[in-house]
Amino acid sequence: MQTLSEIKELLDLAGHAPKKALGQNFLFDHNLINKLIDASGVTESDLVLEVGPGTGALTVALLDRGVRVVAIELDSGLAGVLRETLGSKFPNQFTLIEGDCLATKRALNVDAVRVLADEEFKLVANLPYHAATPLMITLMTKHPQCTGAFTTIQREVAQRFGAGCGSKIYGTVGVIAQCLGDVEHIATLPPSCFWPRPEVTSAMFGWTRSEKPIAGDDWQWWTVFADLTQHFFMSRRKKISSAMKKLAPGFSHYPDGVSADERIDQLTPMQIESLCRSVQAARDSGEDC
Repeated sequence: MQTLSEIKELLDLAGHAPKKALGQNFLFDHNLINKLIDASGVTESDLVLEVGPGTGALTVALLDRGVRVVAIELDSGLAGVLRETLGSKFPNQFTLIEGDCLATKRALNVDAVRVLADEEFKLVANLPYHAATPLMITLMTKHPQCTGAFTTIQREVAQRFGAGCGSKIYGTVGVIAQCLGDVEHIATLPPSCFWPRPEVTSAMFGWTRSEKPIAGDDWQWWTVFADLTQHFFMSRRKKISSAMKKLAPGFSHYPDGVSADERIDQLTPMQIESLCRSVQAARDSGEDC
């Protein structure tokens, strides 16, 4: 596993210092790296998607366990280093894709989609903070073969995935995550675990897709559900009836336990999913809602 001095040497080989714009803060605590992998439950020959491998500290630990890794790296200098170091050492386990992890805000990198194909995989990564939320929503709602995600991200972002109704940080990502799977806290990481030190505290958390998710097993519905949920939370301080004006004017068929006078952040993930289904059913029927 890479030491801090080795990480610095590899950055010198890449030809630049850590890039703040790309969120390059390198985790060098071996115990925490192993803790994330252990929590993911991946074993030999399992397939892992890693985003933002950097110098490859986490990547090496995965490869040493016999895991197959598809890594996406945006930094061309680091991509070159990864090809030279890991590509030659692990030719049958390591696949590198150079570029952004997302083709658009709602679509995974097309090369990654091609390489992953329809095989089950897990995301295991120390994610660039700016990419965490859109990437996670994309994997959860558009890639049912992604059976879990185990990541290091900014603590405040991680907390949103497990937030409950009534919380100030309760929102779209939490509802989607909890309707499609189970969220767990793995560890809190102080800035001292990284080089250079970030200005924020980080957290490791895990998300495991449920065999019988609240949102059902129709993955085509998940994207619609995410869009409707986001619409509601854009008006989180207003009554649900107010947010409904653009979605379904005159809508009155609220699910049991849901009132038009409530705010969306007062509803549980299950209630929000039921509300979204009712709205979509009314829109599909073309009825006067």
